Amino acid sequence: MPKHPMPKTRARYFVVLVTCGSRAEAQRIARQIVSKRLAACANLFEAPVASVYRWKGKVEKAREFLLLIKTSAARLAALEAEVKRLHSYDVPEFIALPIAAGSPVYLRWLAGCVTPEPK
Repeated sequence: MPKHPMPKTRARYFVVLVTCGSRAEAQRIARQIVSKRLAACANLFEAPVASVYRWKGKVEKAREFLLLIKTSAARLAALEAEVKRLHSYDVPEFIALPIAAGSPVYLRWLAGCVTPEPK
């Protein structure tokens, strides 16, 4: 069984949801993933979201900061690995939603931003 299940879609681009425990953590992750060309853009919701979730058998609640990250299918696995590396949670949220359609000029920009620089 593969370590990382590959998306069951032919989508070329994704919006990824990641929640963070603090604004500072969300800002740090956003800067790193964009700097490393793993994401074209990361939008940070400045106001915290109220999260209710089950953890270790209990219903918990927390204030979290949501990142909306735009990336390509080719960079998705590397993005997930970097988010896991940088994140403080044992099990960080990483949900990739395929982009079904978008402005061609925006999608070209996105693709250019996540293309690794030549060595």
